[in-house]
Amino acid sequence: MKLIIEENFTEVNQNIEKIINITYKEKPESLLEFIIKRILNNKKAADPLDGYIYQKLLKTEQKTIKTKLINYFPKGVVALKPCLDINYEPLQELLINESFKEADELTSKHLCELVKIKAKIEKKWLYFTDIQLLPSEDLFTLDFLWRIYSRGKFGFSVQKQIWIKSNKNWDILWEKINWTSNGLMKRYPQEFEWTTKAPEGHLPLFNQLRGTQALSYLFKRITW
Repeated sequence: MKLIIEENFTEVNQNIEKIINITYKEKPESLLEFIIKRILNNKKAADPLDGYIYQKLLKTEQKTIKTKLINYFPKGVVALKPCLDINYEPLQELLINESFKEADELTSKHLCELVKIKAKIEKKWLYFTDIQLLPSEDLFTLDFLWRIYSRGKFGFSVQKQIWIKSNKNWDILWEKINWTSNGLMKRYPQEFEWTTKAPEGHLPLFNQLRGTQALSYLFKRITW
């Protein structure tokens, strides 16, 4: 654990997951001290490793550890900025608890709310012309929360990287992130997977049935 305390993690692979799970069983208090040192003492932004450890520790039956965890991180390991246009604490809570379907629905709602704030028009879905109205800070926060609490598997930026590695071929992207099967779009919600067992980039969903233009514009906005 000492070897990885200064590292930044974009994902939690199986080897790291195994180390965390063993430590959780044998000495869970050391995991708490680990994320306190990484985030609070070192003043480091949380990454998917911290999110995964936090989610594990929330399940502990040791009351002293859980109480200390909540005292240090009452709403999660992501400190949300007060200047944002929307309160993302409910979304953070859903993602912490891996309520991914509800988090996906709330993410879509927030995107429409952000456009409404700028355009003063009610939205139920986004057109490509709406994407430019999304504040970068809010878009980053939405993506960041998804990455932090999915071991780095989910998020718009994750989808963008898969798209780039697929030579920007949308059909290949849909197959890789399991939005299609044999070229046919999957039915919502029953044919989508709502756990971290889903393929990388599977969530959050975006209304690809309305074409690729809006998602293409969204990917252009993601520069991190």
